[in-house]
Amino acid sequence: MPETLHEAPAPAPPRGTAGDHVGFRLVVFATLLVVTLLAGYGLGWITGRPTAADPARSAPGMTAHEIPPHAHTAAPAAAAGAGGLAISADGLTLVPESTTFPAQRFAFRITAGGIPVTTYAVVHDKPLHLVVIRRDLSGFQHLHPTMAPDGTWSTDLTLPAAGSYRAIADFTAILGGRPVATTLGADLTVTGSYVPVVLPTPARRATTDGFSVSYDGTPRTGSTQPIVVNVTGAGGRPAVLQPYLGAFGHLVVLRQGDLGYVHVHPEPQLADGGVRFWLAAPSAGSYRMFFDFRVGGRVHTAAWTVTVN
Repeated sequence: MPETLHEAPAPAPPRGTAGDHVGFRLVVFATLLVVTLLAGYGLGWITGRPTAADPARSAPGMTAHEIPPHAHTAAPAAAAGAGGLAISADGLTLVPESTTFPAQRFAFRITAGGIPVTTYAVVHDKPLHLVVIRRDLSGFQHLHPTMAPDGTWSTDLTLPAAGSYRAIADFTAILGGRPVATTLGADLTVTGSYVPVVLPTPARRATTDGFSVSYDGTPRTGSTQPIVVNVTGAGGRPAVLQPYLGAFGHLVVLRQGDLGYVHVHPEPQLADGGVRFWLAAPSAGSYRMFFDFRVGGRVHTAAWTVTVN
């Protein structure tokens, strides 16, 4: 009796049907996944933003010479504000051993959670910069303390005139492998009869140690402006500037009233013999600008008063 149609054995599936289609789709999916990841990597590289395909760019742990706590580029963003106004910020605290002078030495620690910090990045040849100035913007000193193994910083410090002073520590601490750049301040007191010094009249030229030092440019709020400093010596000839702390000069700007602090480093190369900075004033007001430079192996400081509208 002939077999009916439904009783006939099912033929073997031809090559290239259902089973092979599944495998083909898996290969296509894997290929698309690889392309997507590569595209994400390329996008992260182009935009400069870390992506899931680019974990190394988001990993912490820059070395000391890679850490930029100050503005160094040709046109940095406007400053967010003045520093040195608080004794504690960013999880760090400035702890002076004594705040009353005429002690001849100033010692302090930087603590995190009450524990002294002992690891810092070296920025412009020093792990910590200390600025001390009286509240009337006189008696400026730019110092570089040394640190003991227990995290205690110390430096010789003479404050000859009575009054209230501000000690401002500018540094980049390394906490858990992460750089934390900050500026902290503390008040120091010299007992005695205080006679304030009147802030000098705004001017663009100052003299110091036989040098004439002038600047061009107008500091403004809300935008970064170029400030070019020129130094001339005897006979009006340009002075031969020598590198000091890794640069041809350093500019510290302090605001009258609260002593708000701005520390600006220059471009790495001279601009037609001048030292060019990029400065954004944190607010309107009167400021005192202090310019440190080295000629003939000796460091000199020039100062000007500037009014920012």
